[in-house]
Amino acid sequence: MMMPQNAIHTSDLTRHFQTIQAVDHLSIKVPPGIVFGFLGPNGSGKTTTIRLLLGLLEPTFGQAMVLGYNTLTQADQIRKNCGALLEHHGLYERLSAEDNLEFYGRVWHIPTSERKARIKELMTHLELWDRRKEIVGTWSHGMKQKLAFARAILHRPALVFLDEPTAGLDPIAAAALREDLVVMAGKEGLTVFLTTHNLAEAEKLCQQVAVIRQGKLLALGSPETLRDLGGKPLVEIRGGHFTQSLITELRARADVASITQSDHRLVIELSKVTDVYPLVNIVIQSGAQVEEVIKSKASLEDVFLTLMEEEK
Repeated sequence: MMMPQNAIHTSDLTRHFQTIQAVDHLSIKVPPGIVFGFLGPNGSGKTTTIRLLLGLLEPTFGQAMVLGYNTLTQADQIRKNCGALLEHHGLYERLSAEDNLEFYGRVWHIPTSERKARIKELMTHLELWDRRKEIVGTWSHGMKQKLAFARAILHRPALVFLDEPTAGLDPIAAAALREDLVVMAGKEGLTVFLTTHNLAEAEKLCQQVAVIRQGKLLALGSPETLRDLGGKPLVEIRGGHFTQSLITELRARADVASITQSDHRLVIELSKVTDVYPLVNIVIQSGAQVEEVIKSKASLEDVFLTLMEEEK
């Protein structure tokens, strides 16, 4: 199919449930071919948004276009061209891993030779091929999520929705699934709409992110752009012999907003983006030992927490 300018385009998308406004005038554009992170606390409207985009719910107000199709009038076309891994993995635990994909391949009417080649391709890439005959019910949660991801992209969709795909996984399994997601998304040319509570995960995976709370869009942009919203730049100086006279001298400077000190560490919050060499030079001239200097911005997690606090 011909990919439209935006894989997803919502305009004032709104959904009420009696007294609850689950999605509140949401307007976003998701370019094709990226991993788009959709971030928010529990109950913020993430899953409801996915259900609206898949045409499983009707909006109370506004509209959404997914792959150029209207969610109200062309939901079947949307679901035909999308994959989804939502709250439940959708696997049949009494079947083998291979038979699970065989079943779904038949549901999608994939021709036999193409279906078998596709199953082998996906299971090989996800390091599941050698265990294809095993009953899925005996597998770990991490392996089931890998297989469920294969199920979601089996029919070569243009867009895949992943709702908290690493939730409940141990750190090793979560890292492995993230790596698989990146590799397969790049290889397949997928657009990925990813909801996650893991802010470090979003920072690593996503080219663009949206932050919502109580159904309202709070921020939208690249992780780098959002980090710029997260407060003042920081300089961390690791070493020793940080005297009180040094701290006093640094605090008196116009480019220093605040200083936090521990035995072997100074964290200087800058009032603006500036060259840190003059600060480091003052520290050295004072006779302090400098082992390492780290300049950083706020993390995506810092930005997220700041946005959540501002909305309370």
